[in-house]
Amino acid sequence: MNEIVWFLIFPGLLFTAVVGMLATWVDRKVSARVQYRVGPPWYQPFMDFLKLLGKETILPRGASRAAFLAAPLIGLAGVTLVSTILWVANLYGKGFLGDLIVVLYLLALPPLAVIMGGAASGSPLASLGASREMKLMLGYELPFILAVVVAILKSGNSIAITGIINSQAQNGAFLVSISGFIAFIVAILCMQAKLAVVPFD
Repeated sequence: MNEIVWFLIFPGLLFTAVVGMLATWVDRKVSARVQYRVGPPWYQPFMDFLKLLGKETILPRGASRAAFLAAPLIGLAGVTLVSTILWVANLYGKGFLGDLIVVLYLLALPPLAVIMGGAASGSPLASLGASREMKLMLGYELPFILAVVVAILKSGNSIAITGIINSQAQNGAFLVSISGFIAFIVAILCMQAKLAVVPFD
């Protein structure tokens, strides 16, 4: 029962969705302030989500129905599992050996789902977008993995998230070292590409 609660409510899907929407609001609010605008109210991301729920599902002519409809669910499942693993490791100090490797694999699911959805649509324009996403993924996956490898090596070759956290608690943050700082910058840039935010949108 606890596993189901972790996965669906806290700290899984529901909690992560709320935090993500609030983070989106902060991002939009700060961007608006920089441009001397008021920006959206705090509930705007939630209203946008409710609006999206009311949208009609349109299946393109000639599309592969199963793959086209399954692609968003696969991406959502990957993100939900990643958020659950990371939150449980950080909040409860629980994990399993190799959970970091699992997270790396799961983080690859959303872009793969985008590629699958675009390829399954049967549209040449969507296929072009899928091709672009594939090239972008090939560009950021290796640097991101190398940045994670730096954390693994600095933690004494630990491939458990809790092991990396405990290593930093005992020996100090990896960020204060030169290699750790470089890996952090690389990881931030790669995460921007994964999230398809500026300048990778």
